[in-house]
Amino acid sequence: MRLRKSRQCFPSCSSRHRVDEDDVYWKRKKSSEELEWSHNSTHVISQLTQCFANAMVGPRSWIAGLFTRSPYKRNDKILDFCLTPHLERKLQKLQERMRTPFDETRPDHQEALRSLWNAAFPDIPLKGLISEQWKDMGWQGANPSTDFRGCGFISLENLLFFSRTYPASFHRLLFKQGGQRATWEYPFAVAGINVSFMLIQMLDLRSEKPRCLPGVTFVKLLGEDESAFDVLFCIAFEMMDAQWLAMRASYMEFNEVLQVTRTQLERELSLEDVHRIKDLPAYNLLYQ
Repeated sequence: MRLRKSRQCFPSCSSRHRVDEDDVYWKRKKSSEELEWSHNSTHVISQLTQCFANAMVGPRSWIAGLFTRSPYKRNDKILDFCLTPHLERKLQKLQERMRTPFDETRPDHQEALRSLWNAAFPDIPLKGLISEQWKDMGWQGANPSTDFRGCGFISLENLLFFSRTYPASFHRLLFKQGGQRATWEYPFAVAGINVSFMLIQMLDLRSEKPRCLPGVTFVKLLGEDESAFDVLFCIAFEMMDAQWLAMRASYMEFNEVLQVTRTQLERELSLEDVHRIKDLPAYNLLYQ
């Protein structure tokens, strides 16, 4: 995927002002991950241009849920986290999925692509796995396999899960229905791949054990529901589209929108009473 221009954004601080432990944790985390992203030239999402920490959009029930629910003490929750054998098995199974590259020569991967097309455009026959038709779904070229290099087969699985589990939501985002849309809209399929990549980074899923609060919360959710990552992908995609509309964004502002989405999702995964994926305030976006 092509790398687009961006500006660096680093949080400022002053030694004369005291900040609490939560602020120190999040600032260090954001700084380290921004540096990591700035050296990653294989993804459409480049270094973020601005940091929006306070944006909230969406249905009233989503916003109200955030104001009435309080987060845990983050450091305590991370220190107390124990990766049980059950959670370790669930995490390792997900990590195996993450390590699987998309292989256009594998029949099952080819079939997954065809299934995604049929879910998106059931009345339009696909001419081939390499076809200009794929651009209608938001792939960058005639061969979708080239867009998977940054995230692998799991990003296709995420999109396919979205289409099958929440078809109304899937089609609403695919066809950009609802709200005042931009002249230059984000490409649906490529945006989905970047949402998958963002979640993997945010949740620290490449580590043996998550070292951040959102990651700790997520692994617990994964222990309760093996499809938690796929459902979280659908929620994050909906959140991203809601932020897109609220910010009246256009194509070149996609990076900013994705970062706002990430910040909001990190907050939701830090809430005290999130014990199931359905407890996330933004879950109800899937049923608008």
